[in-house]
Amino acid sequence: MPMRRFIAPAILTALVGSAPVQAQSGKPALTRLYETIDRRAAGIESKVVAWRRDIHEHPELSNSEVRTAKLVADHLRSLGIEVRTGVAHTGVVGVLTGGKPGPVVALRADMDALPVREEVDLPFRSRAKGMFNGQEVDVMHACGHDNHVAILMGVAEILAGMRSELAGTVKFVFQPAEEGPPLGQDGGAPMMVKEGVLENPKVDAIFGLHVFPYEVGSIVYRSGALMASGETFRLVVKGRQTHGALPWNGVDPIVLASQIVLGFQTIVSRQANLITSPAVITVGMIRGGVRQNIIPDSVEIAGTIRTFDEAMRLDIHDKMRRTAEMIAASGGGTARLDIAATAGLVTYNDPALVERMVPTLKRVVGNDRATVGSLTTTSEDFSFFQKQVPGMFFFLGITPKGADPSTVYPNHSPRFFADEAALVPGMRAMANVAVDFLMGPGKPSPKAN
Repeated sequence: MPMRRFIAPAILTALVGSAPVQAQSGKPALTRLYETIDRRAAGIESKVVAWRRDIHEHPELSNSEVRTAKLVADHLRSLGIEVRTGVAHTGVVGVLTGGKPGPVVALRADMDALPVREEVDLPFRSRAKGMFNGQEVDVMHACGHDNHVAILMGVAEILAGMRSELAGTVKFVFQPAEEGPPLGQDGGAPMMVKEGVLENPKVDAIFGLHVFPYEVGSIVYRSGALMASGETFRLVVKGRQTHGALPWNGVDPIVLASQIVLGFQTIVSRQANLITSPAVITVGMIRGGVRQNIIPDSVEIAGTIRTFDEAMRLDIHDKMRRTAEMIAASGGGTARLDIAATAGLVTYNDPALVERMVPTLKRVVGNDRATVGSLTTTSEDFSFFQKQVPGMFFFLGITPKGADPSTVYPNHSPRFFADEAALVPGMRAMANVAVDFLMGPGKPSPKAN
């Protein structure tokens, strides 16, 4: 479990100031801001839809989000927002300083797409290609990051038009490589943190959302652990190459790799205490051999590990290494296992921050449409930001109303589909959490200039 930064309830209580300042008209100032957000979000819907479609049609892989980053940077500059580019390779950070002193809130959107061939029949369907770990692949926004970018571009336009009324600073963080950087490269949230994205000015809290196959416009949140830690593993099984007709003259790494894959499945099903917390080991790639009658010298296996508990995470590492090495040795081969925390730590929502912001989410989408969700074994490198400052991450539903759940394709599917009716609720949610964190009930004490 990552190191956590809590906003203690007692501290929050002490920080609660007086009731919102009344506007001269007698209407509460915050109410006026909420109405402005709603009006501006509705007014730019067509623009945000156009951005989303453009980004969807031109997806870019991790650390290659050059076109997307330029679109974002140009838009932020047009709003008079201070812009920094080239953060963690292709990331963009915008700083909007309000007209009054106050805390600093960060809003994050991820920009990268996946090596997936799109199968959804859309007029803006992706036909893009890219290079992924040395191979040419089709590229698609199969995880919905195109929606995230368009939403945050819209939020930047909404809040930039209100800057004189904002008490504090908003950082817009457009992050590359959430899906993990290419082999041999750094990137994503860890690199953004290393390069100081949460400093100058120092961020007090960070918020992010992710589109997910819940009903369109709904919001799902959870206090504490929400998403699993995600680690990538790579296993190289070494044998000895020989003619396929004479297997006894060599060591077959394909057979050994097959046995290791099956052995990995018993770690979760028979060796991990699932009463403690869930865990997943998935092999997503096996590569070895070039010809049907040649037993190759080696086989490469790659996959992902998902856990919610630190002790279990480390125990699974040990068991995977033991399983791979001993199965390989039993057939005369060797195995080397490498594990990297590329997909994120446990996505852990600060409980006090969640408690404070849930009324905002319910106000935006309705009490019955902002609900507590279950743990999910998907993973997010947003967790690296949460390790440094209090953070809250939530899901935005994008499944069309009335859709048969059995026909809904999940994130990372080539048939993943996002209903654009979620874009306005997404903008309203992110803009409102920013305003309420800066100026609403329970806000941190204003910073001195």
